[in-house]
Amino acid sequence: MKTIDPLDIKILDQLGKYGPRNISYIARRLGVPVETTRKRVKRLLSQFFLTFHTNVYHTNLGLKKAFVFADALPGYEEVVFKCLKANDFWLYVGRYYGRCEGCYGIYGIPKEHTKEFEEFTHKLEEAEVARNLQLFWSTCLYSVNLTENWFDPESRTWIFNWDRWIEEIPTKGTELPHTLTDPKDFPIKADYLDILILAKLEVNSAASFRDIAKILNVSPEVVSYHYKNHILKRGLLEQARVFFLRFDKAISDFFVFIFSFDEKEKMARFASSLLGKPFVHTLGKILGENALIAHIYLPRNEFRKFIQSLSELVRRGLLQTYEYMMEDFNVKASQTISYEYFKDGSWIYNHKKHLESLQNLVRNTGLG
Repeated sequence: MKTIDPLDIKILDQLGKYGPRNISYIARRLGVPVETTRKRVKRLLSQFFLTFHTNVYHTNLGLKKAFVFADALPGYEEVVFKCLKANDFWLYVGRYYGRCEGCYGIYGIPKEHTKEFEEFTHKLEEAEVARNLQLFWSTCLYSVNLTENWFDPESRTWIFNWDRWIEEIPTKGTELPHTLTDPKDFPIKADYLDILILAKLEVNSAASFRDIAKILNVSPEVVSYHYKNHILKRGLLEQARVFFLRFDKAISDFFVFIFSFDEKEKMARFASSLLGKPFVHTLGKILGENALIAHIYLPRNEFRKFIQSLSELVRRGLLQTYEYMMEDFNVKASQTISYEYFKDGSWIYNHKKHLESLQNLVRNTGLG
C-alpha cells in the first residue's frame, strides 16, 4: 500500500475542518506553499480512495435520523435491500453479515411522520422477508476526520495502542459536539434553494459556486448568498467530510457497532476517546438512550485486539455491552436529501406510496 506522511495527514485534517474549496487558506494555516498543498491533494486523490462530501445537519431541516437493521430471510437478501429503498427518504442502504446476512438503512424522516415510518418498518417485518428488525432513532452522524493521532511519522504507519486507549477513556471530558447530543426540536430552517445547494454539496463539497449555479440555473452570487447567510448562519451544514481509506482495503473491513452504557457520563467519555482515532469513520448517538452507533474500519489483524479491548472495558464497568455487524462495502447505495419532496417550506411524505411500493416488491417474490 502506498504510504502517506505527516504533512499529508495535516492537509487531510485541515480539509476536514475547512473543506476542499479553501486550499489557499489551508496552505496559509500550515505554512506551506499553496502549489505544494494543491499537488499533495492531487496526489492523494490519484493514489488513494479519497472523496469530499458535506455533512448536512438534518436536524435543522426538520428531518429525524433513523437506522433500520433487518436480518434477511435466506435467499431474500436482495429483496430486503430493495425494500429498504421503498421509502423515499432513505439516505444509505448497505448489506451486512456476521450474525447473519442482512441489510441496513439510514433515513432522514420528517419529524411529523415518525409514527408512519415506524409502521413502514413493521410492515417490512410482517412481510416475512426480514426478521429481527431493529429501528433506532439517532442524532446526525459526526464524521471523525483524520488526524495525526496514532500515526508514527518515522515508520509512516499507524500504531494501534489499545492499552493506552483503555487507560485514557476514564480521563476524557464529557462535553461532546452538538451532533452527539439529543436535539430539543427538529425545525425547518431552510428554503428550497438551500436544500438544492446542500444536495449538490453532499455529492461533492469541492464544487464551486459557479458550477452549482449552472446546475441550478441561478447566478453564482445567489448561491454564495444562500451559502453564507442561510446554510452557514442557520446551521444547516454540520461539517466537511473527508472520506479517506486509512488502511489497505484488501486486508481491512468495515463494521457497524452499537455501544451501550449504564451512565450518560461513561458514554460521553467513551465517545470523546473515539474522536480523532483513525479506526472511526462516523459516530452517532441513539436518541433517548446512553448508546452510540459507530462506523468502524480496521485492519483484520487489529480487529480481535479491538474486541479484546471492548471486553476489558466491560469488565471495568466503562462499557455495558456492544454488538456489531460486518458491512459488505461492495453492496451499497446512497442518495442525497430528498429535495424533490420539499415544497413550500415543508416535506411531502407519501406514506401510502411507500407501503404500496413495499407490498409490490414483496408480492413479486411470491411471498405476498
